[in-house]
Amino acid sequence: MRSFDAIHAIAAERHADLDERIAAGGPSFPADSDDRWLAGFTKAVFSAGFNWRVIEAKWDGFEAAFWGFDVGRCAMMSEEDLDSLVADTRIVRNGAKIQSVRDNAVMLQELASTHGSATKAIAGWPDKDFIGLLSHLKRHGGRLGGTTAQYALRFGGKSSFILSADVVARLQAEGVIDKAPTSQKALVAVQTAFDTWQTQSGRSLTEISRVLALSIG
Repeated sequence: MRSFDAIHAIAAERHADLDERIAAGGPSFPADSDDRWLAGFTKAVFSAGFNWRVIEAKWDGFEAAFWGFDVGRCAMMSEEDLDSLVADTRIVRNGAKIQSVRDNAVMLQELASTHGSATKAIAGWPDKDFIGLLSHLKRHGGRLGGTTAQYALRFGGKSSFILSADVVARLQAEGVIDKAPTSQKALVAVQTAFDTWQTQSGRSLTEISRVLALSIG
């Protein structure tokens, strides 16, 4: 596995504006409260496999339909609420994704019960256990597997890596993994590699992830 500086040099050869690219794309929603995290997870879930522009265009409708993403209210959605939302033209009417809003509200409530707030729990989750955070969201939330939670965390400003095709390709080139990581063993290998590069560079997981991606794409 090459050092971070060596991979950074590869990315710099490909992109003269590397520093600007690394710095671009800050948080896209203010993750300063639990309701905003619920909104962020919801946007990521509904955008997965769908045209994100459609979700963006309807977003005011989502905010209204889900009561401003009030966590307590969403966690208490009844079957009648779910049936009503499936027929609500203000949002994308996908029953499984609508159900995930309730599931994720419950998950955020559980985090808040042990950490004071889910926002505090997510902010304080250590970089060296980022895969643990992803695992928690996948196990306890709704439809937060794959890269969905990774993108939501990134957009909320959490230091994070995204296992995009380009990042996976760089990890493969460095011998960290031999295919897209799905097993716990492979994810541990990815976490260990990022830990090493973070120690070498002092950069955030987000910055390292962008450098890896830009060394390929």
